Amino acid sequence: MTKIGNLTRACLLIGLLLILSPALTGPPTAWADATSSGPVDHSIYDQLLKKYVDERGQVNYKGFRKDQAEFKKYLDLLSKNPPAASWSKNEQMAYWINAYNAFTIQLILDHYPVQSIKDIGSKIQIPFVTTPWAVKFIPIGKEKISLDNIEHGTLRKKFDDPRIHFALVCASKSCPRLRNEAYTADKLDTQLNDQGRDFLNNPAKNAITPKQASLSKYFDWYKGDWKDNGKSIEEWVNRYSNTKINSNTKISFMDYNWNLNEQ
Repeated sequence: MTKIGNLTRACLLIGLLLILSPALTGPPTAWADATSSGPVDHSIYDQLLKKYVDERGQVNYKGFRKDQAEFKKYLDLLSKNPPAASWSKNEQMAYWINAYNAFTIQLILDHYPVQSIKDIGSKIQIPFVTTPWAVKFIPIGKEKISLDNIEHGTLRKKFDDPRIHFALVCASKSCPRLRNEAYTADKLDTQLNDQGRDFLNNPAKNAITPKQASLSKYFDWYKGDWKDNGKSIEEWVNRYSNTKINSNTKISFMDYNWNLNEQ
């Protein structure tokens, strides 16, 4: 009976830990009851992006390091002002996209110099467990979250807008261009559509002809997102690409260049 009792208690303890532990990429909850003075002003970040990101989306990380105190003001602003339910959808999306990109820059600065974001952390990386994107280093409200939490647990799960894949930048050359301006609620749709056109018409990231399209791995990795709501990869490509494709176009996917997007 003692062995059975110990086993039962162990099982109950394990079950309790699983219940209390947040899902690996689940949406953060610490700010659910947070009071907010209103949507975040992204002007500090906007000024830094204009100063240290060029038109190709390449980043002057050394410049960001020199301006670390100013950059920290913005990161602290994000940390202390999590989105509230009263914010509009665009206000929340702009916040999370900016947070993802800004904290990715900070992650690089924390380990700079690096050749690639994938050099950060364990050499053997398990998705959602030991990658740089799984590290919970981002203070939002009362808890720390990861880049995966932002992308998969919040943006993809809550807003269901595949255009976020044109906006989130993982500090790599094959990523979409990092805009040299902050995302804002009033311009969000225009900015996301502009990112789509820029990404699809960049031959280094999507080489498209009517007969053959060598697409970004994004269209392979997130194929479910592109096919949501009855859409298809072809429809999303044709929405933004100057060169149109059809069901007879042979589609393949490019190798991903993880080298740092540094000037």
